[in-house]
Amino acid sequence: MTTISGSAVAVTGAASGIGRALALELAARGADLALADRDEAGLATVAAEIGKAGARKVTVHRVDIGVAGEIAGFAEAAIGAHPSLNILINNAGVALLGQFHEIDQAQMEWLFNINFWGAVHATRAFLPQLAQQREAHVVNVSSIFGIVAPPGQTAYCASKFALRGFSESLRHELAAAGSAVRLSVVHPGGVATNIVRNSRSGVGVSDNARRARLIERFDAAARTTPTAAARTIIDGIENNRPRILIGRDARLMDLLQRFLPATYWSVLQRRLGSETPQPEKSSR
Repeated sequence: MTTISGSAVAVTGAASGIGRALALELAARGADLALADRDEAGLATVAAEIGKAGARKVTVHRVDIGVAGEIAGFAEAAIGAHPSLNILINNAGVALLGQFHEIDQAQMEWLFNINFWGAVHATRAFLPQLAQQREAHVVNVSSIFGIVAPPGQTAYCASKFALRGFSESLRHELAAAGSAVRLSVVHPGGVATNIVRNSRSGVGVSDNARRARLIERFDAAARTTPTAAARTIIDGIENNRPRILIGRDARLMDLLQRFLPATYWSVLQRRLGSETPQPEKSSR
């Protein structure tokens, strides 16, 4: 069990969405915070909100999670400001609209640098500090799309499945070594954030109406609030849950994948519908 009150927590992607909600809820439960994001104005707003609510120590760090050197600098600064830092939450993530033939290699690598390598680099940078603490925890935010893989999400699913595999293997390594560091993987379903609205479009995507439909469908399906998601994550940390599913939709899809590992998508497609445009035919 990892106690939140009195802990010091590093949170990436903290300026909005689940990251912002985590920062507010962690502060309310008595944690000090090192908050990282590219959005300096958003970080300042979150820090100001926390400041109004209490006397927790909060530091803000402008960091591009897709750049390994900046993550190393964040770890050094965060640990310097919070010498007893004992929890790392790798929450930062981005989305990319388009099927595999509609996205190029550079776009896929951009997404991986944030969704996967960002979490890996941060875990490596903070782990020596965490290993010195009596109680410590790493939380890697994957997705329900790290468990099921719908069409149109090749890059995103690949990054989230990779993060899940990395995290589960590392958890087993830490346990085998007798480490005090615990590790949880989070799989949110539809959470009402701006990740889809702020997503990039693949170089081969030119249909704005399609993008609008996807945003509309996501907004309609995203029934879990960021605050509810944050509370579920924090409860999972406190109870050392290795897998944290967020939302009824995530729990149902997880069960479906377990029972129908090879054919779950045919069931989900009938239930949810699908945006699966056919590849464009080349003209000759």
